[in-house]
Amino acid sequence: MANDAQNSPFIKHLASSDKSTRDQALDSLRAYLNGRSQIDEIDLLKLWKGLYYCLWMQDKPALQQRLARDLAGLVGVLKPDVVLPFLESFWKTIARVWGGIDALRMDKYLYLIRQYLNASFKYLARNSWSNTDAVSAYMTMLSHVPLHPTDSKIPNGLRYHVLDIYADELEKVCGDKMDDVPVEVILEPVERLTKHGKDKSVRKTAKQVLDDDRVRRWRGEEVEEELAESGENDEWGGIEG
Repeated sequence: MANDAQNSPFIKHLASSDKSTRDQALDSLRAYLNGRSQIDEIDLLKLWKGLYYCLWMQDKPALQQRLARDLAGLVGVLKPDVVLPFLESFWKTIARVWGGIDALRMDKYLYLIRQYLNASFKYLARNSWSNTDAVSAYMTMLSHVPLHPTDSKIPNGLRYHVLDIYADELEKVCGDKMDDVPVEVILEPVERLTKHGKDKSVRKTAKQVLDDDRVRRWRGEEVEEELAESGENDEWGGIEG
């Protein structure tokens, strides 16, 4: 673990068990991000290195989830030109550190990833998905980092988790109101995995996302309703003569 990130006073304050200390650190971070219309990639990667260790240092489950939600909320304070670079730095950082996350800490990072995918969809939905350039750019980013079909540096565990929560988080943001949502564009990273994924099990998992009844409905496909369990709704009709 890098000592400079681990020992940073700011990171310690953000991971503090004292609410007022945490809130002050978070307010400072929000102000810093909100005041910049452009941030270099190297600075964003350094920031995410620190934020990664910040969550690493937080041991209390309730505070872990609170911190993950607070970090995801940072997307909402960013200037438009900073959003996609910030999100890309997040995904690059998660892909890089994945192999070093032990089993005891994995759950809080899985939760952070869920919060960030949700925050990403919320950002794209903010203007009714009308910013087609931003939507396409983000989907390209997903295809180039967490859902890259062939890059061996991307852990399959990260691919599996993003695929597992993909439809869930999109549904949370959009519900049944999918008329303005460019569904096919949003599904492109998943489609690419089904066709070009190097690992057979990853291709199969991606196909399962596309076969999800919700996804099929969003694409306008016919979905057969599940049959009721045998005998559950059957009424006694007597013995046929």
